[in-house]
Amino acid sequence: MRMDELKPQLHVVSLSGGKDSTCLLLKMLEMGMQVDVVLFCDTSLEFPEIYTHLRKIEENTGVKITTVKSEYTFEYLMLHKPIKRKKPELRGKTGYSWAGPLMRWCTNLLKTVPREKYLSELRKKYTVIEYIGIAADETERITHKCNSRPNVRLPLVEWGMTEADCLKYCKDCGYDWGGLYEKFGRVSCWCCPLQPLNELRILYYDFPDLWKQLREWDDATWRTFKPGWSVRKLEARFDFELEWQTDGNQLGTKEFRKALKKRLEGIDD
Repeated sequence: MRMDELKPQLHVVSLSGGKDSTCLLLKMLEMGMQVDVVLFCDTSLEFPEIYTHLRKIEENTGVKITTVKSEYTFEYLMLHKPIKRKKPELRGKTGYSWAGPLMRWCTNLLKTVPREKYLSELRKKYTVIEYIGIAADETERITHKCNSRPNVRLPLVEWGMTEADCLKYCKDCGYDWGGLYEKFGRVSCWCCPLQPLNELRILYYDFPDLWKQLREWDDATWRTFKPGWSVRKLEARFDFELEWQTDGNQLGTKEFRKALKKRLEGIDD
């Protein structure tokens, strides 16, 4: 008999605050499944509406959400953390700067590390069964999670609930995130450089305070927010698009691209 089989089980639901993990928690409670801990990893980079959403879950369900955080802030890790560099041109530069598709340091340091630190303590006393809100149509994530850790459960996959199903279920239960899902496909960290251009445009116009912070961080670091695009350059693009359309012109034409290129000359130089 393995040692973990002698430990009592502890059922932990990972809650990001998005539609899938919210659906998972609400559905488990509705079905009377055992929920011992609801765990939220706070990056401090969530939309304000997410924190309101989490408080609403606690009020409506009576479940207490346990919050864990990194010992370091995003700003420290991005701008100030001393890092040994292999590339000569980067030596002396501090901080990880903006994340990219192949270097998602923020997910690891702000979510994975604090979560695993908390769970590792629980595992000393319990066999932790972790429930993760991955929808049935997230093929790549399903494969990754199924192969990554033992005692991980993916109930949404077992129930055949897609991302669309999860959003509908949550809305039917009275959760709307203050309209975030009407604007964004995903509602994780608002400053993520991996967001598509159309969602960054919404962030610029609808969340000016967050955008201001984005610009300040971008001005203070050594890698542009997106390859070839600083935050200030994105601002100039969005402003020009609005001007172009206000004058009755169409976006995406040859004339537009030529005029945009001219407008962006000199920015970041």
